Amino acid sequence: MGSAPSPRDDIDEILVSEEQLEEAISRLAERLTADVGEKRPLLIGVLTGAFVFLADLIRQLDFPLEIEFICARSYDNGTEAGELQIVMDLPCDVIGRHVVLVDDILDTGRTVRALAEMLRARGAASVRTCCLLDKPARRAVAFEADYVGVHIPNRFVVGYGLDFARHHRNLPFVGVLRPELYQPDRE
Repeated sequence: MGSAPSPRDDIDEILVSEEQLEEAISRLAERLTADVGEKRPLLIGVLTGAFVFLADLIRQLDFPLEIEFICARSYDNGTEAGELQIVMDLPCDVIGRHVVLVDDILDTGRTVRALAEMLRARGAASVRTCCLLDKPARRAVAFEADYVGVHIPNRFVVGYGLDFARHHRNLPFVGVLRPELYQPDRE
């Protein structure tokens, strides 16, 4: 019986190592503690990509907080952003709450900006955005996150919660996906 293929086999290079991720998350936790630690914030993770990042982040936050999730998608099985869809809305009210919206990657900016605007419109006292990765070369709208772990180049990345066609989320690092996997006609 042969061994199963590994998602690591699909990686061209490791862009952000496990150690770099740990360092970035520690820096983000320090900043969040200083900025919102006394506000009893509501951290809202954007599913599905942010769940790994949010899990590691909250273990470094030593202050009262609440956690909820929203599921918003702008990608299906491709690499190009589409229309934002709220697949699963928040189960709670945000009126008067200090919210930290946590996402895996700030790419075009459309998803995080739209969600932040939605939370403000719903009456949040404040909305801050925290993204593990920022890919500024892909920005399609004017938006910058309040907290960013790592700035990355315009490469198609997977791992540490990020996926391609619902695979590779379980990699412990952020890696560049081999182009022939998402550009099959490429010579």
